[in-house]
Order: sequence, then structure tokens, then C-alpha cells
Amino acid sequence: MLRKSVLGLSVTILAAAIVSSLAAPGAHAQEPKPVKVGIVTFLSGPASGPFGIPSRNAAELLVEAINNGTLPAPYNTKGLAGAPIESIMVDEAGSTTKVVQDFRSLVDRQDAAAVVGYVSSGSCLAVAPVAEELKELTVFFDCGTPRIFEDASYKYVFRTSAHSTMDSVAAALYLKEKFPKLSTYAGINQNYAWGQDSWRDFVAAMKDLNPKSSITTVQFPKLFAGQYSAEISALEASNSQIIHSSFYDGDLESFLFQASARGLTKQSLLVLTTGETAMFRLGAKMPDGVILGGRGPYGVFAADTPLNQWFRRTFSDRYYAPPTYPSYQMAQAILALKIGYDKAAAANGGKVPGKDQVISAMEHMEFDAFGTQVKMALGNGHQAITGHAYGIYKFDKATGEPTIVDVVHFAAECVNPPVGVKSTDWLADGMKGAKCK
Repeated sequence: MLRKSVLGLSVTILAAAIVSSLAAPGAHAQEPKPVKVGIVTFLSGPASGPFGIPSRNAAELLVEAINNGTLPAPYNTKGLAGAPIESIMVDEAGSTTKVVQDFRSLVDRQDAAAVVGYVSSGSCLAVAPVAEELKELTVFFDCGTPRIFEDASYKYVFRTSAHSTMDSVAAALYLKEKFPKLSTYAGINQNYAWGQDSWRDFVAAMKDLNPKSSITTVQFPKLFAGQYSAEISALEASNSQIIHSSFYDGDLESFLFQASARGLTKQSLLVLTTGETAMFRLGAKMPDGVILGGRGPYGVFAADTPLNQWFRRTFSDRYYAPPTYPSYQMAQAILALKIGYDKAAAANGGKVPGKDQVISAMEHMEFDAFGTQVKMALGNGHQAITGHAYGIYKFDKATGEPTIVDVVHFAAECVNPPVGVKSTDWLADGMKGAKCK
């Protein structure tokens, strides 16, 4: 009796093992392989604090939420077309030669299916042609220079944030509305693609919108200079009403500290196109009255949508600081990649799509991101446009919180050039086609 029972049990176990072994391959075959995605931003150096770390944090948050399917609807499906993301973090710090070498390594050695990244315009200008050469799906999340898609055409490269012409046009529009009697202005910008493009477009927009104003002095210190004694002296001597700057990273904060100590911020009104990144880091140390932008309707400028509420709450709870615009832009880029994969899979019978299918799905895509709508309207559907906003910084002593007052929002079609028109030509032609309320 005992032997029969044991024998029966053995047969049952053997049968279960056979069924399990037969079922296992099929079960594993149905599980999509992880999609390797390179995430590139500044993890060290002067740009890491205000830009790199906040954008890295956003990437970690988004990858986790996408893999778990915990993003708010309609983005609450798991993975990229069901496949989990395996992220590979890479430091953007270093020369453009190193940046390109690291990009090649992501593609050739680490087999990344896509790359999302880059803060510096120099990095993007160097990486874009290499991405095309290697046929690597690449999504730029920041790097504002308009040259990427205005000087070349790419199949494999996308940028899901708007380029820097928008920053300059919106700044000039804000000055026209809030300071109509403006007569003099100056500029201090970093001496490379981002700073040069930003100042060029701001001057052109001022000629269109504030034609009676004139330039007093122009300063172009080198990138990451850190010390601005000579430039501040020249700005003080110019006695300009407005000082425009597209400084970012540690340069922005160093300049603010030095300008405040010298009294420049009381003499002239600063217009900081990337200043939103510094408002929470500096708090009461940032002078009241500075005009701040955040490269779009991000951070304090973002619309109060369920998706934005989730992002701000989840980010702040985990990292003990609110997300600033680099965080929004990184999250927006990764979300665009998910939408592209999911959209391509829907047209592919639910299967994980190939690279060309994802590219086709992302071209001319429109989607609701974290507090703003994104339209891939320019660059043959590879360059995004968004709205913009500016406001004036004020530290609320009663609550101990940084705030923005006198905010003005501008529609995407108001501050971005029309399809097929270069930024420089659009500005030189009086911003024809701009749709402003």
C-alpha cells in the first residue's frame, strides 16, 4: 500500500516536471527581451548639480514607472510595447571627442537600442551625424541650438524639446509686454553654440518687437569660466536697463552670486532664459525681480494636469526637491520613446517593433507630456515645438518658498518658426506667420 502510494506520487511529480519543462520555453518566448536604452547627462562637473542630477533622477523615475506600468493613464501600460527598459547611465562630462566615443560604445559594445540624452549643444552637434552614421535611434532631451535640424536632416535623431529660438522670442515678447519703455539692453552669454545662438536670436527678436531699444555691450566669456569680474565691470559701465543671459549650470549660479555682490542686480534687470533651474537651489540668495524662464512651460510654469501632479509629487517625495525643467525635459523624452514604441507595436500586431517602425511612429507625433503639449512639427517631424512662459522671481519670506509672479504664457506657434523656415530667416523677416494672441 505504501509502495503504491509512493509510486503514484513519483509518477505525479514526473508528469508535472515534464509539463513544466514543456511549458517553460513557450512562457519564456512570450516575454520580450529588455530594451537597452542609453541615458546620457552630466553626472559630474559644474553642470551636474543644476542639470545632470535632476535629469538623471527623472530618468530613473520614468524608467521605473514605465517598467511597472504605474504612469497615469493613458500611459499606464508596462514597458516599451511590453518590453522592460534596461537603462545604461553615461556621464556627459568631458570633451566632445569623449562624448562621441561614449556614444559609439553604447551602440557597438553595449548594444543599446536607443539613446536618450545630452544637455550641451556642443554634444548634440557632435553626436547627431554619428547617430545617423550608426543608424542609432537617438532622442535629444535638451541641447537648445536650432542648428541640429535647421542645418541638416536626420532620420534617426529626434529632439522632443523646443530649440532656443523660442527662449529668445518669448523673452523679447515678455519685455515688450511688461517693460514697453525699454531703451537699452546688454548680454552675457557663454562663448559656444548655445550662447551664441541664444544672443543672436534675442537681438533679432528685440529688433522685431522692441525696435527702439539698443545694445550697449556684449560679453562672451568662455564656457565654465566661473569668474566674471571683467564682464561685470563692463556691464556696470554700460548702465543697461536689461541684461540678457542664457547662462546655465554652475556658470549661472556663479554669475548671480558675483553680480549680486557687486550690486549689478540692483542696477539692471536680469533676464535669465534658464534661470528656473536655480530658483530652488538658491532660494533667498537669488535676487528678487529677476526675470526667469525654464525653456518651456516646465517646473513652476507647467499646467496642473493629473500627469504633472503625479510627476511633481513622486519626484519631490523621492528626491526631496521639486523637479525643474531639465527633469521635465528628460521625462518628456523618455515618455516620447514609450509612446513611439507603443504606437508602432499597435500597428505591428502587438509585437515589439523594429527601429524603423518606431521612427515612423515618432515622426510628426503629438502628445500630452508633463504639463504641456508636445508637437513634433519641425525638422520633417523630428523637432518638437512647445509653448513657453516667463515670470519674475520673488522669494516669499512668510512661507520661505521661492515663487514666480507676473507669469505670461506664449503659445507654441507664437514663439517657434513655421514649418520649413529657418529661425534666422523667420526673425529677419519680422516673424511672419507667428500666431500670438
